[in-house]
Amino acid sequence: MPVGTQGTVKALEQRELDELGAQIILGNTYHLYLRPGVELIQKAGGLHKFMNWNKPILTDSGGYQVFSLSELRGLDEDGVTFKSHHDGSLHKFTPESVVEIQRGLGSDLMMVLDECTPYPCDEEYARASNEMTVRWAERCKNRFAHTEALYGFNQTLFAIIQGSTYPAIREASAHSLVEMDFEGYAIGGLSVGEPVEDMYRITELCTSILPNEKPRYLMGVGTPENILESIGRGIDMFDCVMPTRNGRNGLFFTRNGRVNIKNARYTDDFRPIDERCECYGCRNFSRAYIHHLVRSREILALQLASIHNLTYYLWLVRSAREAILSNRFADWKAEQLKQLSAEPAE
Repeated sequence: MPVGTQGTVKALEQRELDELGAQIILGNTYHLYLRPGVELIQKAGGLHKFMNWNKPILTDSGGYQVFSLSELRGLDEDGVTFKSHHDGSLHKFTPESVVEIQRGLGSDLMMVLDECTPYPCDEEYARASNEMTVRWAERCKNRFAHTEALYGFNQTLFAIIQGSTYPAIREASAHSLVEMDFEGYAIGGLSVGEPVEDMYRITELCTSILPNEKPRYLMGVGTPENILESIGRGIDMFDCVMPTRNGRNGLFFTRNGRVNIKNARYTDDFRPIDERCECYGCRNFSRAYIHHLVRSREILALQLASIHNLTYYLWLVRSAREAILSNRFADWKAEQLKQLSAEPAE
């Protein structure tokens, strides 16, 4: 899912996202709640109409953003009180209010309120935090059941498994949430600084518990390698700012490894970024030209980089799906990982 935090994927138009084949994008409850505000979005007829996007939208609960601002918030059983990073005004999110906010936004997939624990954290803290997250999930589910969608289409609520890198806590979290019978399940609190081996170990543990017939979503992940390894461990859905954010900083993902287009070696390189890519930039512009745009800080560089990297990521997961359906995923994954390790691309 391309990340459109504030109702827009940076440097791209919705038309371009559609042409790239994006099937769903992500918006952020915290940011949209603060600006432009849920009331205005409701007046517009919901987030889809406000931003003119006719495909699905997932909104997270805002919990990650709130908890990342630890110096600006207070936490208790009822929810979290926080100060706006815009103007310092005081606000409160409860499990019930984040459901109502996301009803107002009209996203297709809604997330429960959770606490994303920092890494590292001690086991006692992780256990207490997860137990509260599970209680919050139940409150979210109850409020969801007693409210209705506002814009004439169904909304779906996902739970979030927490527990840091402690297997017993993750296992308890997954079992408790599966018992509540959500329509989908997310794995949160990973890709926050832990070793990648721990991320894979916890992911595999969680997917071994989650029902096969319901979607599994690994939040905030990640590199192409992370995505391939996690698909192999049973993950269906991903979001990450990496393709667009890294692209805006001059890093291009290709089928032959990474290209840091800022490097002087590309000054007079008149090949496309990726000869096998069909994106607009690869069809029309050379590495030398894009190198010039990036070094000159031209806006077009941001646009071309975002288009290219999202084209690559969407190709990667689409190809993974095709490989799974043709029963050749393991071999295909090994081939892709070998190519990705060729850095920098020549």
